[in-house]
Amino acid sequence: MYIPAIVAGLISFLLTPLIIRLAHRFGAIDIPKDERRVHSQPIPLWGGVAIFIGFFVSIALFANIETLKLLGLFVASLIVLVTGMVDDVKPIGAKTKLLMQIFAAAVLVASGFEIKYFTNYFAEEGYIMLGIFSIPISILWVVAVTNTVNLIDGLDGLAAGISAIAAITLSYIAMINNRYDAALITLILAGSSVGFLPFNFNPAKIFMGDAGALFLGLVLSAVSIDGALKGATALTVVVPILALGVPIFDTTFAILRRKINRKPIMEADRGHLHHRLLSIGFNQRKAVLAMYLISALLGGGAIELLKENWIPAGILLLIAIIVVIIPINRSLWLERKNSLE
Repeated sequence: MYIPAIVAGLISFLLTPLIIRLAHRFGAIDIPKDERRVHSQPIPLWGGVAIFIGFFVSIALFANIETLKLLGLFVASLIVLVTGMVDDVKPIGAKTKLLMQIFAAAVLVASGFEIKYFTNYFAEEGYIMLGIFSIPISILWVVAVTNTVNLIDGLDGLAAGISAIAAITLSYIAMINNRYDAALITLILAGSSVGFLPFNFNPAKIFMGDAGALFLGLVLSAVSIDGALKGATALTVVVPILALGVPIFDTTFAILRRKINRKPIMEADRGHLHHRLLSIGFNQRKAVLAMYLISALLGGGAIELLKENWIPAGILLLIAIIVVIIPINRSLWLERKNSLE
């Protein structure tokens, strides 16, 4: 099962230099224009294209999944990839991007990636069937996860690394649930993401852009439905949320923060966790590695929860919470101090 991931990584790695040249040729360049940007030089985008190709070539060579699901995953991925590529060259409106994401999510659901039930928490066995709510809930999940990955793509190597860690976690969870097709897909996704990282880790030679972040988020949302949400225990909803914890929690807190401050939800700010880490003196590499650690702790906690190893799960999740709270408190203290001076 590891060979397909290695192949995906090699393809992604070998294609990235070519994508760098193509990005320059077509003007897919990120030029820093505001204080939120942490780089000072123009950087080519479209790195997600290399991840996309590495992923689907390896899928075609090694995966044995239903034709309809494979076609749906490919078409949905292509929709968000092309949307992101266009947006990376000539920004398109937020409503247009959202409509394209909803369309891609609908394609996924139509091809079989659908949350049809939740486990009943109040009974040892049994399920809560979603019925007519299945389709809107599935689409909402796909669009939400797709956007959370895009929103954390703020530092060199952050989204690619976090996605790889989440994919490995979901792969293990899928294996436990005997969802071997989903396990293989997530390992291949991790491989293609890792293959891109040597060019994306600080100092980055290329960014994945919206094309890559939206693609990674979409695939992670799909395999979490197919491999993690179809288990037989009451933790099947909690576990994938923890596996994708860094982007999900960071985005949730960003929404709450903006609502409290009476700012538009879609308005960008420097309150994300990676910005907090930078504000207390971390350089980009240290901040990204700290985020990797948090993601790994949440993923490990999710796996231990699924195994019902409550003490190890609690310890891992507690450490993750502490690692998050310390820089946030330090950052807020520095903000208050600077405002008083």
